[in-house]
Amino acid sequence: MLASDRQPMAELTPRRIVEELDKYIVGQTAAKRAVAIALRNRYRRRALPDLLQNEVTPKNILLIGPTGVGKTEVARRMAHLVHAPFVKVEATKFTEVGYVGRDVDSMVRELMEAAVQTVREERGRAVAGRAAERAEERLLDLLIDPPSPERRSSNPLEAIFGSWTGGPSAPPPSAPESSDRRAHRSALRQELLAGELEGEMVEVEVAESLPFFLPGVTGGPGDDPLTSGLGEALSGMLPRRMRTKRMSVAEARQVLIAEETQKLVDQEQVVEEARRRAEQDGVVFIDEIDKVAAKSGGSGPDVSREGVQRDILPLVEGCTVTTKYGPMKTDHILFIAAGAFHVSKPTDLIPELQGRFPVRVELQPLTQADLRRILVEPENALVRQYVELLATDGVRLSFSEDGLDAVARMAQEVNDATENIGARRLATVMEKLLDDVAFNAPEDAQGEVLVDAAFVERTLGPLVEDRDLRRYIL
Repeated sequence: MLASDRQPMAELTPRRIVEELDKYIVGQTAAKRAVAIALRNRYRRRALPDLLQNEVTPKNILLIGPTGVGKTEVARRMAHLVHAPFVKVEATKFTEVGYVGRDVDSMVRELMEAAVQTVREERGRAVAGRAAERAEERLLDLLIDPPSPERRSSNPLEAIFGSWTGGPSAPPPSAPESSDRRAHRSALRQELLAGELEGEMVEVEVAESLPFFLPGVTGGPGDDPLTSGLGEALSGMLPRRMRTKRMSVAEARQVLIAEETQKLVDQEQVVEEARRRAEQDGVVFIDEIDKVAAKSGGSGPDVSREGVQRDILPLVEGCTVTTKYGPMKTDHILFIAAGAFHVSKPTDLIPELQGRFPVRVELQPLTQADLRRILVEPENALVRQYVELLATDGVRLSFSEDGLDAVARMAQEVNDATENIGARRLATVMEKLLDDVAFNAPEDAQGEVLVDAAFVERTLGPLVEDRDLRRYIL
C-alpha cells in the first residue's frame, strides 16, 4: 500500500487538494491547480493497464514568480499532503562543476535517501511496541546480572574489534530461573514500569564502527557514487568494536530500543519500498532555474549554464541513476522547477528542457491585502506563532484589526522601497515589532500586550521613514 493511502487518493480530488493547500498558502490559485492536477494524474495513471502506465509520464511544472510568493511552499505542501518523497535543490549549486554533470545526479540520490529515511521511520514506528518490550527484557537482564570483568572476553583482538558477527557477544547459557529469581525479576519489572529505576546505572555494550577512509573511495564531496558505494561496502565489512558504556536506565532504554528496532526491521524491504516510492511518487523541486537559463556569449564563467541544463535534461527525460542503494529510474518522478526570471525568461532555457516542463504557471506578486491575510489565515500563521510563543512566558499577546493592517502596510512599503522579498518581509517586520516584548517577557510581568496601529507606528514608524535604517534593518 502506498503511504498516500493513509488519506486515500480517491478522495483527494483536485478541488480537495487545493482546499488543503489553502490552509497554508494564500492566493496563487493557478499554481495550486497545476500541482493538484499533477497529483491526481498519478492516481489516474495507476488505474490504467500496465503497458499504458509506463507510457504516461508526469507533466513537469515550471513555476514563474518573484521570491517569497509561495513557489517552494506550494511544492513542499503538495508532497507532504500525499506523503511523497521530496527534495529541494538549488540549480546554482551545479554551476561550479559545469557540464561534468556528476553532481547533477545527486538530486536523485538525495530523493532516494529521503525515501529510505521515511520508510525506515515508518517501519520503526510499526515495530515500536515489540522493540520496547525486547528492550525492557534486556534492561531487566542488565539490572539483575550486570556484566562482570570476568565475563568479558580476554582476547585482545576481540577487545579491540569486537566479535566478527558484528554485534554483542551472546551471553552464556543460564540455568533455569528459580522461584526467588522470578519473583525478583517481577518486582524489578514493576519498578521499571513505574519509572522508579530511571536513575539507576547500568553497563551496556554498544557497537562502534571503526574509522575507515580512502580519498575518492569512502565518499566525499564530488566523489563518484560507484566509488562511494564501494567505500561503504568496504567499511561495512570491517568488524565493529564493542564498547561498554555506563549510563542510566533512561538512556540505556533508548539505546536498546534503537538496537531492537534495527533488528526487527528488514532493511532490504525498506530499500525496495523506498525505491518504489521514490520512482513512482517522488517530487524534485529545482529552485533558481532562471540562474542557469540566461544565454551567454560562449566564453567566460557563464559557459557552464547551458551545460548544467543539458545535464539536468536526461533526469527529466527519464534515465537510470546509480545510488548506493542500487539503480533508480527517474521516468515517473515529478520535477517542479521555479525561478523569478527577472533577467532571463523561460524561452532562454534550451528548447529540449523547455519541452520537458510543459506546464507553466506564473505566480502573482503579493499585495498588501495578501500580506494581511498571510498574517492570520494560514494554520501556521505568524501571528498565531508569536501569540503561542509569548504565552509560555505569561504574555497575553493580541492584535487589533488596525494593528494587523499597519503591519501589512509597512511590510509592503519596505518591499516597494527596497528588494521585494514577498511574505518573508513579514518575519523581519514582526521580529522588529515585538523585539522589546520578547526580550523583556521572562522577567517582566507584562500581562496583556495589545498590538494596535499606534503600537506599530511607534515601534516601526521611524525605521520605515529613515531610508538607511529601512535598508539595513528591515
